[in-house]
Amino acid sequence: MSDLNSLIMEQLQWFVGGVILLILILLVMVLTQGAKLRKMRRKYDLMMEGSGVENLETLLIDLKVQMDSIEDEQEQQRQSLGVLLAKLQQVKGQIGMKRYNAFSDQGSDLSFSLAIVDEKKNGVVISALYSRDSSYVYAKPLAAGESKYALSPEEVEAINLALQQG
Repeated sequence: MSDLNSLIMEQLQWFVGGVILLILILLVMVLTQGAKLRKMRRKYDLMMEGSGVENLETLLIDLKVQMDSIEDEQEQQRQSLGVLLAKLQQVKGQIGMKRYNAFSDQGSDLSFSLAIVDEKKNGVVISALYSRDSSYVYAKPLAAGESKYALSPEEVEAINLALQQG
């Protein structure tokens, strides 16, 4: 047993020196981490200074609520846009006009056919026939580019002109 005690006594200085070295390394690490933490705390305080919020968690929760509100509003706008696009396709915005002389023996190019259609070729064709003695106006409905009434070549040309605009 005395041999073991003498062995421990011989190595004790190295053991104590190693423990002291380990304590110094840990002390340096604690001081370094403390400095980093103080620096991060200053940056956090600087960031939060003008926000009027007490902590970052409250700020993040407020931002999440705002984001949810924005997403809800955006979805409503998408739905409204879809409704508007559907209505826009039904707007009779394509117009074609063909002027012509309905009665070749009299008058000039005062007669006309006017086609007003939407993207689905639904709409109306209005024809006005002019002569020196009288004028006539006809309106014919269109569904898919066709009418249940007979179309004159000028009316067909007016429809084609309107469809070329789309």
